[in-house]
Amino acid sequence: MMVGVVKMSDVAHEAGVSTMTVSNVVNGRPGASEDTRARVLDAVARLGYRMNATARQLRVGRSGAIGLLVPHLDGPYYAHLAARLDTLAHSRGYHVIIERTGASREGELDAISPERVRPYEGVVFSPVQIDTADVRAAGIEVPVVLLGERRLAGSFDHVMMDNVGGAELAVSHLLEHGARRIALIGGRPDTGVDSMPTLRSRGYRSAHAKAGVPVDERLVVDAASFTTKDGYEAVMRLHREGITFDGAFALTDAAAMGALRALADVGLRVPQDVQVVGFDNDAEGEYLIPRLTTMDPDNDSMAERIMELLLARVEAGETGGAAAGDVVEAVMSARIVVRESTLAHTSG
Repeated sequence: MMVGVVKMSDVAHEAGVSTMTVSNVVNGRPGASEDTRARVLDAVARLGYRMNATARQLRVGRSGAIGLLVPHLDGPYYAHLAARLDTLAHSRGYHVIIERTGASREGELDAISPERVRPYEGVVFSPVQIDTADVRAAGIEVPVVLLGERRLAGSFDHVMMDNVGGAELAVSHLLEHGARRIALIGGRPDTGVDSMPTLRSRGYRSAHAKAGVPVDERLVVDAASFTTKDGYEAVMRLHREGITFDGAFALTDAAAMGALRALADVGLRVPQDVQVVGFDNDAEGEYLIPRLTTMDPDNDSMAERIMELLLARVEAGETGGAAAGDVVEAVMSARIVVRESTLAHTSG
């Protein structure tokens, strides 16, 4: 038996499993194999671990609220994610409260301040501007799962989509079906800072390099916020400047929808003249003319992983960051959904 307070992370280390697995076993939830369950219970017995009853009572007495801190809600991605997380939270007796940070440093610092975070059982946070030092200085006292591309070194679990791999797969799909001049709608130069546009732009360039196809930098068209309007204006700009292309990869489905409208307005057929691929697998893409080929980042699995990680720590009575070496970083793979906006659909 260990001397002092035995924590769930101690049991996890002793049994050679994650804290989440220990939480599942001691709370009687399914998922662990019989061998794993036996190892966890053996470690519990040997270390003399006891559930933190005080923490559990406090949790029951609190609001049951999970904070979702996101940059904005004016696009479909975060709105859909919030709905998924709220459904999962309700199934476990919690509810989600959404706070919009505005993707500004001031908004993010305010959202993670002690007085704002204190009422929550745990927080899902998508940072855009702040860094590791800011998060440490905030002294967050509830479990946190980070969401998005911005890596903050430290003690918080992090769930992200495979932006580079997904973009590379999207562009490879266009190259494999004959496109050689592929416009990148919403592209960014690689500044070394990980963000959605820089990572997806990195995947665009990687696909070209692997295929031995050079990139015409004139085809990399910046966009302000990856909306339908931005996608429309990007294609119209290429058309006005006389820059031809036979493929387009838009960094979001919303931008791809705008690109489809612009291509129709200038008399170009999709996919015969220009093939188009989006990213996010928004539900609306299946009802366009033509139906949009897109990358599916598996948002359902992402939401499940986020809530699984967060509630394992909440229900273990943990406060603040995870113990060193116990942090989970999960990258969710993307898959291509082939529809009518690329030639693969017509080639069978």
